[in-house]
Amino acid sequence: MLEEKVAIITGGTRGIGYETVKIFLENKAKVILFGSKEETVTESINKLKELGLTAKGYHPNLTDYKEVETTVKEIINEYGKIDILINNAGISANKKIEDTTTEDFKKIMDINVLGIFNMIKAVTPYMKKQQNGVILNTSSMVSIYGQPSGVGYPASKFAVNGLTKSLARELAPYNIRVNAVAPGIINTDMVSSLPKEMIEPLIKTIPLGRIGTPTDIANAFLFLSSNLASYITGVILSVDGCARS
Repeated sequence: MLEEKVAIITGGTRGIGYETVKIFLENKAKVILFGSKEETVTESINKLKELGLTAKGYHPNLTDYKEVETTVKEIINEYGKIDILINNAGISANKKIEDTTTEDFKKIMDINVLGIFNMIKAVTPYMKKQQNGVILNTSSMVSIYGQPSGVGYPASKFAVNGLTKSLARELAPYNIRVNAVAPGIINTDMVSSLPKEMIEPLIKTIPLGRIGTPTDIANAFLFLSSNLASYITGVILSVDGCARS
């Protein structure tokens, strides 16, 4: 579905990001994965090699625009284009507000919002020149329903939704589609670190009766990246088993 497409996937070393890298490679995309550390990037690339898949990796600081811009230029110099950007890197939070420092809140907003802004700002000139591109952001069900603690995380995902919808309008004249996927409760390291008393009541609200898998989300990214979704932009696609707060 993605033959000869060049895709950057941030947060690509584990969970949803890693599964998306794998599925994109299986669908013949050329994938560049970003991770937070050199060792995790190398480890992920080696895991993919064991599956017969080849990807390239970088580990820029997503909150540093100059570093992001330099990395994107390297990719352009090697591949000549960027067709797809998936902004999946992010961190979670579950502290009550009285226990959340301003530094805690700023860190979440920097990684979850500023990091996405920096990536989009860096790739947009090339996509505009191509008159083509797909930008996908990882949102969350909590951007719609909120959560009982850890206010920084839903606040950051509300911001991601606003960024997605606004840029969909701004970039549409250049044939650049901008959408987001809002996962529900997904079986990832991030979710497994949350307290059971937060997760178990939520599972009971899901009509499909299970938490999701990284593959469920990766398949949504695959669809939105493909030509099958050529008339879809500005959408926050919930992939949550019909979860409700």
